[in-house]
Amino acid sequence: MAAPIPSDPLARPEEFPAAFIAAWQTRRGEAIAALFTEDADFVNVTGLWWHGRAAIAKPHDYALKSFFRETTLRAGRTEIRRLGEDVAVVRCRLTLSGQTTPDGATAGNRQTILTAVLQRGPGGWLAVSAQNTDVVPGKETHLNAGDFTAVDYRQR
Repeated sequence: MAAPIPSDPLARPEEFPAAFIAAWQTRRGEAIAALFTEDADFVNVTGLWWHGRAAIAKPHDYALKSFFRETTLRAGRTEIRRLGEDVAVVRCRLTLSGQTTPDGATAGNRQTILTAVLQRGPGGWLAVSAQNTDVVPGKETHLNAGDFTAVDYRQR
């Protein structure tokens, strides 16, 4: 049985990573979107950029019911930077396990860094903007030389 959509407003920005993970485990895109303001935006790991709560919910719902249906997220290093009393930036390294490959196998674990700008409003803390970035160990940048791949220019 899926966990309920987080219904209590976030009292502190530090609660965002755990709330995101709990929403992920519901396998419902609207649970993820409930953590965002109505006019928020979200950039995913491939650069898809969604504007508005409904646009954030729809692709998350699809992914959570298909290639992410067996996944779990685990939070790692987390940092909070307050930009005032009512604004904070939250960064959290997440480990994703259990993703399904296109042929139905189970992929290896991935790590990402989820960055969210949160604003406190009458209903608590909500994300106004977020971006999820894949971590590619040992690489410096991406290169498009006919195929798009992560590369390292440092001399060994």
